[in-house]
Amino acid sequence: MSERQQQEHRLRAAYERVLSRMKDGAEELSWENLQKDLDEAVEFEAEFEEFTRDEMALLRAWVERDLKDLRRYLAAGGNGVASWLGIDLDVLSRKVTDALFSIADRSVIEREQFEDDLEAARADYVEGEIAAPGRMACVHCAAEVVLESVTRIEPCHQCGHRYFERTRAR
Repeated sequence: MSERQQQEHRLRAAYERVLSRMKDGAEELSWENLQKDLDEAVEFEAEFEEFTRDEMALLRAWVERDLKDLRRYLAAGGNGVASWLGIDLDVLSRKVTDALFSIADRSVIEREQFEDDLEAARADYVEGEIAAPGRMACVHCAAEVVLESVTRIEPCHQCGHRYFERTRAR
């Protein structure tokens, strides 16, 4: 296994462990509690396995991005985790499914503050990041990519573009 593959495996496993830790977080999930739970889970991860500061910052940013996107989708009346991911939940590991459902179920957020935070922190998915499974589309050519597990995003196979957005089930 190459060094890059080992790093990807470590980050993918850490991403799943962070979600699992957050699953057991505060019952009432405000934006502040989400940030606190995420910080604590990432700090624990840093103690669990040796990561560089850059790796930990990326891990935190990736988990936060996916949780923001999920919570925005649910707040807008989305049909749930399976619809947000755009894939069949049977293909996910039980650990990831349980963590996402738990975090989504605890969503009690002040709507205005949440919307302000989302506008300020809206981020695209970019090649090289680790992301939750699901359907993505290249923002350049609209080619669809299906991530079947927590994985590192590769450049678009159609046009080579680096930026993606999550797409919804049809």
